[in-house]
Amino acid sequence: MKKVSVTIKEIAKQLHVSKSTVSRALRDSSEISEDTKKKVIELAEKLHYYPNPIAISLLKNRTQTIGVIVPDIANRFYSSAIGGVEDIAYSRGYHTMIYQSHELLERELAASRHIASRRVDGLVVAISSQSENIDHFVQLQEQGIPVVFFDRVSEAMQTHKVRVDDYKGAFEATSHLIERGCRRIAHIAGPKPVSITRFRLEGYKDALKKYGIAFQEEWVLHSEITQAGGTERTYQLMALRERPDAIFGASDRITMGIHWALRQLGYRMPDDVAVVGFCDLAMSSLLDPPVSSVTQPSFEMGQQATSLLLDLIESKSTPAAFETRVLQSNLVINKSSLKEINL
Repeated sequence: MKKVSVTIKEIAKQLHVSKSTVSRALRDSSEISEDTKKKVIELAEKLHYYPNPIAISLLKNRTQTIGVIVPDIANRFYSSAIGGVEDIAYSRGYHTMIYQSHELLERELAASRHIASRRVDGLVVAISSQSENIDHFVQLQEQGIPVVFFDRVSEAMQTHKVRVDDYKGAFEATSHLIERGCRRIAHIAGPKPVSITRFRLEGYKDALKKYGIAFQEEWVLHSEITQAGGTERTYQLMALRERPDAIFGASDRITMGIHWALRQLGYRMPDDVAVVGFCDLAMSSLLDPPVSSVTQPSFEMGQQATSLLLDLIESKSTPAAFETRVLQSNLVINKSSLKEINL
């Protein structure tokens, strides 16, 4: 049996007032007396009246909904970031629609089209590894749907951005390996188009330069951000005539692949090969040996990106300048990199 929804008309009829009076009372208008507001609200609750979201969105020109696009919600970094997005969105009266690109430009384009068709108020996004061209996000912005980037950002678009200091994290991780006596340090990096790949590679290179260690192209391999990619690249590195004595992984899944491959090949960590990676701390502590990790404030990143987005949505004018917020990473040392120092 179809349930009949209660309308403002029904409330107005029972209270012998106009529909506009009920509407203004529900919006807490100062034009309506407190006594009338109380009667309207009490009856609305008794009848289980819920405002029509479509009508409200047409009236306000807002849906009170924001979109979130991430590469993969199974990745603990992005699930934590989504938690931060929802925390701020809910506190300010917004709902969230979550999309996954699975690192595919085609999926990202489809999500962008859906966001535009659903009249979503704004978008928080970490771009996919295939997204060298971001015209689809520029188009959303031109349609009046603000976009804020987090984690993986693009300099090709003027908007707010929130990211971690990837350069500093990579510099500190590589410096730590050098200070533990490692000299043949390899880096398994992410896909070349991704912003975090560039920042982390530069941090790695500059740490080598600081300590007077020559950079060698053969010790830097790019990989998809997967455990399989990290495994395959580790096999390649350990097959070199001059094998590395340390490997720095650009992501948690790549680092898991490094760890697994070294164990399969029979290398001891850190005695034979020391390992550090950009990792989720909870995940890295479960491995044997536990992996030294560059941790990132993913929840806070989601919070800050959403706050900036909602400010854009609710502002009546475009900001004079967009800002890029750079949050700090933290190097947590574990057994995988604590190679014994020979004095």
